Amino acid sequence: MQSERLREKAETGRESAEQVRREHEDLRLAAEEARHAAEEARHAAEESRDAVVEAVAATADSLSATLEQVKTLEEARRTLRALQGGKPPESN
Repeated sequence: MQSERLREKAETGRESAEQVRREHEDLRLAAEEARHAAEEARHAAEESRDAVVEAVAATADSLSATLEQVKTLEEARRTLRALQGGKPPESN
């Protein structure tokens, strides 16, 4: 009878150990999935940052080109006024 109780306790212990092992494996898998998700989010953030940098560079190029156009138009306006009014054009 005592050996039967010991066998039952041993079986219960094995079942508990197996349950703990399964739970540990589930937690390990969840941690691995979270790590993968964090890695994907990091890559997405890097790609977004790169896109922002490219957009800022394109904006700077566009602003520079626009400024050059404004300077050219202003110089043309000054030259036209000077030709119409007989005054020499102002220089920068």
